[in-house]
Amino acid sequence: MGRFINPFTDFGFKHIFGREMDKDVLIEFLNDLLEGEHVIKDLRILNNERLPETEQGRKVIFDIHCETDKGERIIIEMQNREQPNFKDRALYYLSHSVVEQGVKGTWDYKLAAVYGVFFLNFTLDEENETGGNRIASGKGEKFRKDIILADRETGQVFNPKFRQIYIELPRFNKKEEECETDFERWIYVLKHMETLERMPFKARKAIFERLERIGSMANLTPQQRAQYEAEWKMYNDYYNTIDFAVEKGRKKAMEEGIEKGMEKGKRSIALNLKKMGLSMEQISEATGLSFEEIKALE
Repeated sequence: MGRFINPFTDFGFKHIFGREMDKDVLIEFLNDLLEGEHVIKDLRILNNERLPETEQGRKVIFDIHCETDKGERIIIEMQNREQPNFKDRALYYLSHSVVEQGVKGTWDYKLAAVYGVFFLNFTLDEENETGGNRIASGKGEKFRKDIILADRETGQVFNPKFRQIYIELPRFNKKEEECETDFERWIYVLKHMETLERMPFKARKAIFERLERIGSMANLTPQQRAQYEAEWKMYNDYYNTIDFAVEKGRKKAMEEGIEKGMEKGKRSIALNLKKMGLSMEQISEATGLSFEEIKALE
């Protein structure tokens, strides 16, 4: 266990971003995320549990749910485990924040903007990618997907009030000195935080000094440390299990490949011997194939 907490455990993520007393950290992160297009001056952390409107409905629990000084709703989620329908889940979560703005009686349907920010410890559309679930990609690969409602042909924004931002951590592979923007510096720190010996970028941006204090293991209370260590163990055990399963699968595939290659080689040799006129007994003795298998060769 390192000097800093792992921000992608449930405790670590909410300890850094989900506390009202340290909301300036969340504000700085969101402003760097939306740099050049939006400035958040203040926000409040909302109850992260949304109860269904009917008994048949499904309860939704967000990691972090907040409201800006302009009334915008922002849902921030950290997802470590790959899910086949995560895009649908994200859409479902954001839809809740849209629907709950409805007002009974006369209403003009004016909505506050809803943002979803999703940290992913896996890559989306993995079936179309090369490499495994946790393998880092090239330096130039796009790690942020910014989804808006726009005209399909022109790309012009149709309605700016529904936005999804996916941050695929395995795709971010820049070194400390290669980070060009404050947003990239955030992602570098968060991705490597658990293994850092020092907090970088403090001289460039004061919030990283604040992050150093909040994320330091030494500053946790005994109760906080016990909770974090329990969650860290589950997090670590999960990824060790995944890595073991992947390695076991690779070894099995290699073994099966060797076996198939040997089998194919034996059949090729047997066919050549058959063409040379050797007897069934001789071919079988040389290759180990049965008479039936030799007869079937053409």
